[in-house]
Amino acid sequence: MNKQLFTFWLICLLPFTLLAQQQAVPTPQWRPVYHFTPAKNWTNDPNGLIYLDGVYHLYYQHNPYANVWGHMSWGHATSTDLLNWKHLPIAIPEIETKDTTTWIFSGCAVLDKNNTSGFGSNGKAPLVAIYTADQPKQQKESQFVAFSNDGGLTFTNYAGNPVVDIHKKDFRDPSVIWMEEQQQWVMTVAVPQEHKLQFYSSKDLRKWDLLSEFGDQGDTRKIWECPSLTPLYVDGDPSKKKWLIMISSGNQDAATGMQYFTGDFDGKTFKNDNPAEHQQFVDYGRTFYAAIPYNNLPDGKHTMLGWLMPFETQTYPWRGQMSIARDLLLKSTPEGVCLYQQPASVLNASLEKLPASKKLVKQGVEIDSKEVSFSRGKQFNTNTNWIDVTFTPGTGEEFGLKIAQDGMLKEETVIGYNKARNELYIANVKGGKVAQTDKLSVKPSEGKIRLQVLFDKSSVEVFVNGGERVLTTLVFPGEKATGWGVFSKGGKVMVDTLKVWDLDNLR
Repeated sequence: MNKQLFTFWLICLLPFTLLAQQQAVPTPQWRPVYHFTPAKNWTNDPNGLIYLDGVYHLYYQHNPYANVWGHMSWGHATSTDLLNWKHLPIAIPEIETKDTTTWIFSGCAVLDKNNTSGFGSNGKAPLVAIYTADQPKQQKESQFVAFSNDGGLTFTNYAGNPVVDIHKKDFRDPSVIWMEEQQQWVMTVAVPQEHKLQFYSSKDLRKWDLLSEFGDQGDTRKIWECPSLTPLYVDGDPSKKKWLIMISSGNQDAATGMQYFTGDFDGKTFKNDNPAEHQQFVDYGRTFYAAIPYNNLPDGKHTMLGWLMPFETQTYPWRGQMSIARDLLLKSTPEGVCLYQQPASVLNASLEKLPASKKLVKQGVEIDSKEVSFSRGKQFNTNTNWIDVTFTPGTGEEFGLKIAQDGMLKEETVIGYNKARNELYIANVKGGKVAQTDKLSVKPSEGKIRLQVLFDKSSVEVFVNGGERVLTTLVFPGEKATGWGVFSKGGKVMVDTLKVWDLDNLR
């Protein structure tokens, strides 16, 4: 994560930060239920995502001492279902010596199955973390390696660090994968200010050789960081393999976000499918950032986790949350090969286990220029709903969902579709006035608009038309703003299907 950006935030938000620390008022009404948050204190980028023996490991940027950014270390949590998380002790703490402070910035973790590194013991494959060592006194970032022989609970830093050092202030966020055909490890790492990535190869995770560079393409309005390189089959066809590069940089509005490229990678060089000026974005909100895929998943799956940036509003005793886990797919479209995202398939098992009282299903409901509420006392009225709704547009000018409603205070969040503009929007309404709007362009698919809305206390993730587009934002509703329903404006719309799961008591 960019230190300059955090400096800007800290200057702007310092009065609010100091006030929050003085008052230290808990905000349980905004703590997510089915999105990860640390028990307390600050979190940002997910790190070292890896699946081991049926357990998902999440390492993450963490300040162990305060609810603000600083003292960067790797926090640690595990899950068997990507919904419920077990908090564990700090895995890689910051390093303090007489002359040097080393903060443990973002990176990845790999299972060295063949012990190519020689870090293993007792015949077991070591877990190897590759991360950016940020040394503010030296104004330098380089890539370090650490290894674990206790299942990722603790790590030992390699005595030969750094393993990659180009003597720059900004050089960070290594992502490493194993390429079986070439029998080599490949690292993708960002040179942020120059808008480029570097690819390195290694046989042993210790010695790295520069392969090539890729950059100055796509969106270069913001710095590049937190890259990843992932092989995917287009339309699930093994004969159509493509490589996906994701980079944290910006979105269509030049706000904070992520972009992606598809192309070919031969173990040395990445070739972009599209012209250099072509831009494609992972998420169209201003909140989704620093997402990376899990390593070592079974059955060739590729699932990522991102950070939802907690801009202005203070929460306590934690600050920051992760997105829902998202499966990555590449699909053929009239515009070429495009990225689709869906809530991770493993989550469906948890939804199916919910009792009938936690599920709501409606079909064939016609709405004509009105709102239909589905609040039921405390049921489906806790701001922890997972909603899957498909509309057939009719004569209505706009239609969609309204959540986090408080009629007395004229507060709500509108997730609407404007038919004339082919535009999905999220409007945050306070006191009857729109306080913030996020939007994206998308057309109906086979004459319908499908919205998968994951609302979890303070986060809203909207997957449109099976993940063709995704829009993520944060909202901070009042404690009584829990009503919700569907609406149509200026005419009729058909709600083909509406499925809702109440996840309030999931944990």
